[in-house]
Amino acid sequence: MRQLVLGNLNYSSWSIRPLLAARRVGLPVEEVIVPLDFPDTSAKLKEISPTAKVPLLIWDDVTVWESLAITEWIADWAPHGEVWPEDAAKRAIARAVTSEMHAGFPALRKACPMDIRGREATPEMTEGLEADILRIQTMWDQMRTEYGDGGPYLFGKWSAADAFYTPVVTRFRTYGLPLTGAAAEYSAAILEDPVFLELEKQAEAEPWWIKYTADGRSSGYLKPEG
Repeated sequence: MRQLVLGNLNYSSWSIRPLLAARRVGLPVEEVIVPLDFPDTSAKLKEISPTAKVPLLIWDDVTVWESLAITEWIADWAPHGEVWPEDAAKRAIARAVTSEMHAGFPALRKACPMDIRGREATPEMTEGLEADILRIQTMWDQMRTEYGDGGPYLFGKWSAADAFYTPVVTRFRTYGLPLTGAAAEYSAAILEDPVFLELEKQAEAEPWWIKYTADGRSSGYLKPEG
């Protein structure tokens, strides 16, 4: 059995990161979505995942959890090295900014949860959120200026770094967050990327929705037909 177990594509940023990489390289794997925040979600995931979270890759007798670890598995499988830059310096920096995304930007995550189909009011600019936005703007500008030759992505050609920052691009769009210069151009390129556009259509068509309460709790529900 070879499955990539995911949460709702519209909401689960951690799910779409390895999914974008898998689709980019043509990984032969079944995509299985477990809708998030429903009463039975946790029980379903506990049956298959040591963390009861998504994403999860099941590849024959190997089970891999965590989005970055799954992406590295995909990179090892990819026959032509499409996941990381070929140049050693670019590859090292790409891994650095990917790890930064994997571990950082807590204020952005809290204030602007991913909602690909949503268009929401810009949140209050706290010190933490302003710092996260500035770091992202600066990083994208720098990557595009110093390493972006050969294509519209952070390191020219598409890489795992772009998979990890695609959910951030959607957050900037959903919440109307400011971007300028090379960072704005990069954001536009991601939103026009064919692999992302296919995923976006799926996210928009999903029947599962999540509502949030004032204290940050969430619950899933099916959108009524019509």
